[in-house]
Amino acid sequence: MSDAQTGLTLATPIIIGFAIALYRMGVLQRTGVALAVFSSLVIATSLFLTQ
Repeated sequence: MSDAQTGLTLATPIIIGFAIALYRMGVLQRTGVALAVFSSLVIATSLFLTQ
């Protein structure tokens, strides 16, 4: 696993965690959280597979 792939596997859960934390604080709506989680997973998957 390259350094970029390691970074992606570490950064994606952090982004998802922040989205959930912002939802619990009332900053994000449910659709915003769903979009953030879905987008981060799609981007991380595509970058992981192209590295």
